[in-house]
Amino acid sequence: MSNKFGIIGAMEVEVTTLKANMQITRTLTRASMEFCEGKIGDTDVVVVKSGIAKVNAGICVQILVDEFHVTHIINTGVAGSLDARINIGDIVVSSDACYHDVDATIFGYKPGEVPQMGMREFPADKWLIEKVKIAVKAADPDLSVFEGRVCSGDQFIADDAVKERIKSTFGGLCTEMEGAAIAQASCLNNIPYVIIRAISDKADGSGSVDYPTFEKKAAHDCAALVEYMLKN
Repeated sequence: MSNKFGIIGAMEVEVTTLKANMQITRTLTRASMEFCEGKIGDTDVVVVKSGIAKVNAGICVQILVDEFHVTHIINTGVAGSLDARINIGDIVVSSDACYHDVDATIFGYKPGEVPQMGMREFPADKWLIEKVKIAVKAADPDLSVFEGRVCSGDQFIADDAVKERIKSTFGGLCTEMEGAAIAQASCLNNIPYVIIRAISDKADGSGSVDYPTFEKKAAHDCAALVEYMLKN
């Protein structure tokens, strides 16, 4: 069976470039999401805007698996940096993902661990991770890429204290609102996944006036990277 990649972006700005540069052979609407099936280069893909936050992201993965029988999941988009080394415009590729807003510690679970899942972090696929890192260096040798944990929750983080709590508790490199749900749904279905995030902000409220500009550029850069990776 040949590979088919499900590519998820939460917002239209995160998938516009991909849809514009792919050959679309079919569109299908499920759960208010438009799934665009076709090819990027010679690679079979399904590109979809999931909508923001965890429930949308998890539902989106399940539809990609059930309806389109994808073999791999790629999540593209923007995130806030949790690490001082990682600046706006840099790329984070997931080693794994976890939730920063799940708390069942009263029952003996670790912070962020979903009860009865048997794990807190959902590991990304090593083959996909390496392909992303190779693509980054080939597409733009000057671009900084970091491999590490992605922390997700139904919150836009713009407060230093919250940022420091997430960083100290989970050791993540960036924070956003979909990745861990995509990771969990992928793992439940035994589908390899990777999250690729371009940094649009520092997750501390700084530069909030310029955020829309940074967001648009970061989303475009991340999508362009995914496109390059699939074509090559």
